[in-house]
Amino acid sequence: MEMTYALCVGILTTCGIFLALRGRTFPVVVGLTLLSYAVNLFLFASGRLNVEDAAVLMDEATQYTDPLPQALVLTAIVIGFAMTAFAVILAMRARADLGNDHVDGRLPSITDESSNKERP
Repeated sequence: MEMTYALCVGILTTCGIFLALRGRTFPVVVGLTLLSYAVNLFLFASGRLNVEDAAVLMDEATQYTDPLPQALVLTAIVIGFAMTAFAVILAMRARADLGNDHVDGRLPSITDESSNKERP
């Protein structure tokens, strides 16, 4: 179970970093969202994944699951949603003001586009 979570954290982190390094704003926002999902999954997995243990609400249980990582992840989900909404609004405003959606605000130059095309 822990290996599956570790693999998912690694994949989410890799995809998030890849998308965060793109030149357009929408992939950057998606990359930051994937990075926040990876952090949430890491925090959740750090609380020892015990399926057999009871919740804190049961009186007769001898072992309880740790509720702190779950509370941290729930708070991080709310903060991550607010951050994503703010980043999308900021990207839309930059698109309206600058006329393009590149991260640095500049269009690629003509020489960059012509060098990427295949030559016959």
